[in-house]
Amino acid sequence: MTRIAAVLVRQHMAQAAPPGVDPGEFLEAVAEDTYEMVAGLELVTPVLITSVPGLDEIVWPGTEIIAIEDDEPLKVTLARLQADQVAVIAADAPDLPALLVGKLFRELGRAEITVCPAEHGGAVALACALPAPSWADPDLDDRDLVATLRAQAPGPRRVATTPGWHRLRTHEDVQRLDPGLEGWDNTRALLTSR
Repeated sequence: MTRIAAVLVRQHMAQAAPPGVDPGEFLEAVAEDTYEMVAGLELVTPVLITSVPGLDEIVWPGTEIIAIEDDEPLKVTLARLQADQVAVIAADAPDLPALLVGKLFRELGRAEITVCPAEHGGAVALACALPAPSWADPDLDDRDLVATLRAQAPGPRRVATTPGWHRLRTHEDVQRLDPGLEGWDNTRALLTSR
């Protein structure tokens, strides 16, 4: 079985940069940290999906990079991927534990789509088999994504959830980063250098 873990980078993610931090550098740091976590997973192929040009230097050689428009629906992006299963992870979750990505894949044994909910709505990540279910039109920024997907589903138990996490969507969210938690090295270095 082939599995892809894709990091999704959209331009608006730069707006969470704290005062005094360059938004472009912030976006690159969080995206690189999220990618590094994904690239370290076993039995998973990392992919970068981005609407931001110039991020090819943050990925390992040979990593597939899929350029998208900033407003490209996730459903369209999923149709461009070649694997048995995929997890799509929002790039603005640089401290996301790898264990949560593993849980997304594991839950696919009982549901067609699994969602890692984000604090304050939306999702940090979601996973599904490919091709993606035709009934689903997911958006990680949909504040009520789980409810939306369950309303779209043709029957019960098509959408499962895993434990949630947080995303860095505003500069106040940066306070959620735990200095004692491993990972997010690039984001940590950028924030401590200011």
